[in-house]
Amino acid sequence: MTGVSNVAYIGVGSNLGDRLANYRKAVAAIGQIRGTRVTRESSLYESEPHGRARNWFLNGVVEVVTELEAKELLKELQKIEASMGRKRSKTTVSRTIDLDILLFNDETIDTRTLKVPHPELPNRRFVLLPLSELAPALRHPELGETISALLVTTKDDKKVTFFKP
Repeated sequence: MTGVSNVAYIGVGSNLGDRLANYRKAVAAIGQIRGTRVTRESSLYESEPHGRARNWFLNGVVEVVTELEAKELLKELQKIEASMGRKRSKTTVSRTIDLDILLFNDETIDTRTLKVPHPELPNRRFVLLPLSELAPALRHPELGETISALLVTTKDDKKVTFFKP
């Protein structure tokens, strides 16, 4: 890779079909995005469903280094979701794969199609836990709190447990 290097943290989740196969396929596809390399992966966790989703999710976080800007990365992630059968919905429903940009460098982005840091990051134990494995001292760009502090103070009481494949 040449050019500008951006560091992004991507939440990966699946609760339909073979969740582990879906997760692995998505992470492999992320590594195939032009100018993008998966540098680290968290452990995997099972989490209680949110919203109208019924099945438990398999969740993790990957750290990537990419030459792409955030909007370009989002488009590539949405292509992966679509190729894996993801149906976009405004509500939290079951899905084969869900890919969210949680953080992108220390940037704050607020457009119609992309919000970084992810607005629900402080409220979701299922992403805070794996993210804290990778970057516990990383600070939320808007709140100024470390990821490990956000994990301790989150009000999310949904169950999240370590998953051993």
